[in-house]
Amino acid sequence: MNPLSVVVRTICDVFAWFMGIYGIYIIIHGHLTPGGGFQGGAVVATMAAFLLVSHGGKKLLSFAKPGFYSGIETAGLLIFITTGFLGLSATFFYNFLAGRGGLFGAVVPIGPNSGILNSAGTISVMNMAVGLEVIGGLSLILIYMFKGIRLFDDQTGGSETGHDR
Repeated sequence: MNPLSVVVRTICDVFAWFMGIYGIYIIIHGHLTPGGGFQGGAVVATMAAFLLVSHGGKKLLSFAKPGFYSGIETAGLLIFITTGFLGLSATFFYNFLAGRGGLFGAVVPIGPNSGILNSAGTISVMNMAVGLEVIGGLSLILIYMFKGIRLFDDQTGGSETGHDR
């Protein structure tokens, strides 16, 4: 996969960061608005696809290492499982942070949704963990699919049909 023109690469460089920030926004605000960890993670992983198409695979693979994304995926999984087991004194996945104050446990006032970001307790933590899991998993799928295409092209000599002319 060859890089596209300078104009396309420049525009993709600018908009890729907006996609990443918007995906993180969706992950963090998942308990207040439609969306959450999976949807936001998919948007952030789309940023990797955006850069793959605009810059080509060799440049993307020079800074997007599979080990990094595998680490992100593992961290998300461990955070999710740990959060589920921490509430085990009452029940599995018990929301033990809700209403306790602090970073994730603000008390929600009665009435319409006031948009208090730190009011969800363990739901916010689990949204972030799922977001990490999806970012890592979908990005790894993209990277390995590209490596498979590149391997296929190398074996067939780069022709479209796979036959030498």
